[in-house]
Amino acid sequence: MGDQKPEANIMATVAPAKSRNKMFAFACATLASMASILLGYDIGVMSGAAIFIKDDLKISDVQVEILLGILNLYSLVGSYAAGFTSDWIGRRYTIVFAAGIFFVGALLMGFATNYAFLMGGRFVAGIGVGYALVIAPVYTAEIAPASFRGFLTSFPEVFINSGILLGYVSNYGFAHLRQSLGWRFMLGVGAIPSVFLAVGVLAMPESPRWLVMQGRLGEAKRVLDKTSDTPEEAQLRLADIKAAAGIPEGCNDDVVPAPKKSHGEGVWKEMLIRPTPGVRRVLLTAIGINFFQQASGIDSVVLYSPRVFEKAGIHDKNKLLGTTVAVGFTKTLFILVATFLVDRIGRRPLLLSSTCGMILSLAALGLGLTQIDHHPDGQLRWAIGVCIASILAYVAFFSIGLGPVTWVYCSEILPLRLRAQGASIAVAVNRVTSGVITMTFISLYKAITIGGSFFLYGGIALAAWVFFFTCLPETRGRTLEDMEELFGTKKDSEEAPNGVQMVNASEGPEKI
Repeated sequence: MGDQKPEANIMATVAPAKSRNKMFAFACATLASMASILLGYDIGVMSGAAIFIKDDLKISDVQVEILLGILNLYSLVGSYAAGFTSDWIGRRYTIVFAAGIFFVGALLMGFATNYAFLMGGRFVAGIGVGYALVIAPVYTAEIAPASFRGFLTSFPEVFINSGILLGYVSNYGFAHLRQSLGWRFMLGVGAIPSVFLAVGVLAMPESPRWLVMQGRLGEAKRVLDKTSDTPEEAQLRLADIKAAAGIPEGCNDDVVPAPKKSHGEGVWKEMLIRPTPGVRRVLLTAIGINFFQQASGIDSVVLYSPRVFEKAGIHDKNKLLGTTVAVGFTKTLFILVATFLVDRIGRRPLLLSSTCGMILSLAALGLGLTQIDHHPDGQLRWAIGVCIASILAYVAFFSIGLGPVTWVYCSEILPLRLRAQGASIAVAVNRVTSGVITMTFISLYKAITIGGSFFLYGGIALAAWVFFFTCLPETRGRTLEDMEELFGTKKDSEEAPNGVQMVNASEGPEKI
């Protein structure tokens, strides 16, 4: 009995420490992921604000398309610069910088007096969104332990959906104001979340992987001790990061010379000009999942949901905005469900099942809208019910799989030396695809009918399912450094003549 007491005491000590560390990692991921609320709020609020902007500024449908979709193209500036900025000043201050830019953009949109002024505000806000979309999942993946990294790295999508819901609620709340004032309040209050974000992020530690890349091993060890499940895991994570950064295993000083390429030099050449087979595979995987996430039409449904519901037979503005709130609530609810499933079920099963559900929902939505189009008075009750149910089912299936898994998967598979710039490319593809989809939706449904548009999106979703089934392996439970072995980028970096020599510092012990 006496021999059992020390063991019991150790277990009693380790359990609370593990719980504290999980809460600390949870808090860091929550604060970082709040950056994604900026994009979500803009998407949600513009869906309703566009109705009032069109009437107030007397703009055409083409101008509405451009206004809603152009932020995605503007965000390319931010997503491109985010890789350099985050490698230069760190992940944490990059999030603060993103919040500041969006704050200015939201105020400019709120005080806009004409279409050109409004587009200028969209440009500034778009840069902030681009920064936020790149850095939030990267930081979260780098701070999270492997045991619940999927849960934490799905947070950016949680906050995108929360932002969409807030945008819808803002639309409904300010819709009763004078037309010229209501949409300005809808857009202007978007500055408020960025203030809380900038202040909250200052309480976060810096990414341990960025600290190692700067040679600040002592600080990195302290962060890992606070965010790992056990001290042994913290040591293994530090050893893996040091190996990936090219720091010798026996180098344990608090501060060491920064490894070569710590600021991202030569990374673009390695990815785009002379990619090795492993780098090419991981880059195509990241680009493919980001392309299909947007090409399957999610932003058309979310941004243009009032128009879709109007085409389905709902014409009262208050009812239109109220129904969009239901869409936002459904998205947010199911993304919360996904956060608890992604580490239990795995990335691949969620991705394949959700994409299958999206295909069926889009087919049903296309059928319902086609029937309403062919009905003399456009009032076919069963078809209206099918359309509403299909939209809610579509956003639910998207939010339980393809939505969050895209960010989780991309933040996991990119090797450390390519992570910031690789994420920039993936986000750029994501935003360009979203921009094309949202800036062509009205023109598309006028050309091939509204039902035909959603049949087209369903076909793209089917192609996405095939791509996911054939190209995406399961990554659940693996460390970020394990991904280099899974995709072959570790072998490539060891064999590259000008690359950083890789050391497998964690060979032998079981991977966490």
